[in-house]
Amino acid sequence: DKAAAATGNSVPTSMFFSYNSALGPPFHVLMDTNFINFAVRNKLDIKRAMLDCLYAPSVPCITDCVMAELQKLGPKFRIALKVARDKSFMRMPCSHKGTYADDCLVDRVQTHRCFIVGTCDKDLKRRIRKIPGVPIMYIARHQFTIERLPDAFMAPR
Repeated sequence: DKAAAATGNSVPTSMFFSYNSALGPPFHVLMDTNFINFAVRNKLDIKRAMLDCLYAPSVPCITDCVMAELQKLGPKFRIALKVARDKSFMRMPCSHKGTYADDCLVDRVQTHRCFIVGTCDKDLKRRIRKIPGVPIMYIARHQFTIERLPDAFMAPR
């Protein structure tokens, strides 16, 4: 116990129960590049689909790394970039070097466990599952689905 506290690897107090009690409406959803792209491909309105999945208001959040990644991908992803530039989405500045969005999202979620991560990337899902108390939103059967959120018992499976 004392060794964990000394190294800074202690468990946050919001994780006292078996789930993260820091999460609550309005939910902040950190979105990955491919999550936005797959939402566009599946013709989903992101805010509406999040409302249908969570049954609560949500705030889609996009980091500068995700925007830079979308801009790098070129004209093939211009519709996803246009969707990401929506004024209703919260922009989150990044203070690190480089534009690799996966590392940015994992670091941000490790420091602040008040986010839901929206991704369809298998590697990123695997990395986030190792962090306790962070729900993952993904696209399955043309709708958003969430895992590891106890209040979402009515969420589409």
